[in-house]
Amino acid sequence: MATPVVPVISQAPSATDPAVYAEYESKWATYPTDAQGWLERAREVAAVLSVDAAAREKANKSPKAEVALLKHSGLLKVLGPKKYGGGEQPWSVGYEVIREVAKGDGSIGMLLGYHLLWSRTAHVVGNDEQAERFQKLIIENNYYVGGAVNPRDNDLKITYDDSNITYNGFKNFTTGAAVSDLIVLEGAIHDRPEEHIFAIVPTAQAGIQFHYNWDNVGLRLTESGSAKIEGISAPWTDALGWDVATKKPDPAVLGIPFPALLLPTIQLVFSNFYLGIALGALDFAKKYTTTSTRAWPYGGDNKEKATDEFYILSTYGNFFAHLRAAEALANQAGAEADRIYGTYQNNRAAFPIEERGEWAELVASVKVVTTDVGLRVTAGVFEVTGSRATASKVGLDRFWRDIRTHTLHDPVAYKNRELGRYVLLGEHPEPTWYT
Repeated sequence: MATPVVPVISQAPSATDPAVYAEYESKWATYPTDAQGWLERAREVAAVLSVDAAAREKANKSPKAEVALLKHSGLLKVLGPKKYGGGEQPWSVGYEVIREVAKGDGSIGMLLGYHLLWSRTAHVVGNDEQAERFQKLIIENNYYVGGAVNPRDNDLKITYDDSNITYNGFKNFTTGAAVSDLIVLEGAIHDRPEEHIFAIVPTAQAGIQFHYNWDNVGLRLTESGSAKIEGISAPWTDALGWDVATKKPDPAVLGIPFPALLLPTIQLVFSNFYLGIALGALDFAKKYTTTSTRAWPYGGDNKEKATDEFYILSTYGNFFAHLRAAEALANQAGAEADRIYGTYQNNRAAFPIEERGEWAELVASVKVVTTDVGLRVTAGVFEVTGSRATASKVGLDRFWRDIRTHTLHDPVAYKNRELGRYVLLGEHPEPTWYT
């Protein structure tokens, strides 16, 4: 198939200025030491971002400053080992940190979530040496990691010789990659298309050509546009989970169920920034209602304040109840991530596919619930804020646009069907790029 024709911008668009957040490099020079400290740091980041989130989103500039803010905060390192300068927190804390940042700015919560997944990819699909080496590289240098792994596109094609693998091709979506230090590439070997290889390479290479064409309705600061990959090589030692001598997948790494954890792990990333965006919308709307919304004077049961209106109180209460339930479910799935990784990370061969299936169905449940409640809350808040809240300067619409954009990533209807087969037939989903 011919390479898709896409609009190409010859140079990078204007970017947000990292200098605007320079003060936080020294303010946050000391990193938190426990889970609550990391969550508080995430809340501080969200507070900084929320001040001008609507204006930055409208400007649609490349988020270099926002990535710098994440670096200053230490949040890029929250999952990394302490011996390299990381927070050494479990995935459950990482998921909550994503959620907290997304409350202030959905785009930056998404960028953080993708980074945390890609920065830990070698721990899931790589061997022990690769996992250790890349973690040292990423955490010690405070690198931001993006990816070019959209499975809906034709795979990047991999050619190889005795020393290197080389990627060529095109990807429609490369979230965060254009503002990254490292990029995760995934492709199929040209003469063995059923065999795929992940590798992590430096982003600043002439053969990685970003098109800077992300101009969608939501998540506008995620640099999720397309890229062309031409002649990008990595040594066989960087082919995650592959045997250097045989040039084949290492059966001790990729021949077991453990690497199939990568997909539930990222699906739970998605659900947590959906949840954070929805919680952010409710909080934003609450502040607007309590300061700006006027009571309706023609209802026959007139109130002096909007906060005394029955339907407003009822709606907020209902939204709050559903979001609280969604948080509980997301936390349950996060706790199970901790159990699985804590039990099997150092004993991967013992990981049973049945446990992967059970966790995948729990994650699918979170995806369904956060999609449904997220869309309902981010659209419904307008009913309790009033017509003036639709003004562009208010920026309340960004929450719905952000959730609407990413919930189309993979149709939630298939998650409902997957859960239906689990309930009715006791079937676990077959591991795929989306389940």
